[in-house]
Amino acid sequence: MLVSASSTSGSSRETYTYDTFTTGLIIEDLHYKSSDPAPGQTVPKFDLELVGGDRLRSEELGGAPVLLVFGSRTCPVTVSARKPLRNLHKQFGSKVRFVLINTREAHPGDKIPQPKTLDDKRRHARALGAFMGPHFEVALDDIDGTFHRAMGPKPNSAYILAPDGTILFRAHWANDAVSLAPALDAAARRDRLPRTKSRRLVRPLLNAIGFLPRVVRDGGGKVERDVWRAVPPFALMGRLSKLFFFLPENQRGAAVVFLLLSLVVYAIWG
Repeated sequence: MLVSASSTSGSSRETYTYDTFTTGLIIEDLHYKSSDPAPGQTVPKFDLELVGGDRLRSEELGGAPVLLVFGSRTCPVTVSARKPLRNLHKQFGSKVRFVLINTREAHPGDKIPQPKTLDDKRRHARALGAFMGPHFEVALDDIDGTFHRAMGPKPNSAYILAPDGTILFRAHWANDAVSLAPALDAAARRDRLPRTKSRRLVRPLLNAIGFLPRVVRDGGGKVERDVWRAVPPFALMGRLSKLFFFLPENQRGAAVVFLLLSLVVYAIWG
């Protein structure tokens, strides 16, 4: 599906369709490499299948800017981005094309395993599109994630592209609406963007913690077992987030942090 792509390295790029999430994968997810496409550069050429027919091609993006979001149904950050992205579409959907690209499963589980064939990936793309909402056009990469790897295989990154394929903005996480909103506003008005990158990590990840139990429920128990082995603090916070069932899911991670800090202070001074 990709016309041209540079060679890449790193654990998640070499074992793209992994079955078990590992510590090395999350470490890699937390930073971009200097060789990854960045704002000001032209997006690597691609020709992707769209769910429902037709194609998405880098040379034929249309006359409007494009918000390109990568994601999967087993990525807690993708799940947490559903409402923020829906709200952004309400603001900018008439002037910006919203495209969701289904990737490998971030946390493959018993119920939602890693796709092994293109037909598997089509089913996953349809399910992800149904979950995220009808405002997205849904595209899928090939089974080896050629385009995703060429962009730097982050589980839920977001890019704003100009109609000619120039990368205008890059967000590490698509639930980062605080950073995406002003960038989309400027792109829609064809103005200079106030910023071209968002490296925010802590808040987007905290917002996603409360969605981990939902991903475990939908993906299967293997998801949680893998997270316990790879990132025990995240698994613990996800489990504790259930205590705050009375809060919206995107607020439960911050509540867990407050709880843990309170326990530390009590242990020291109590």
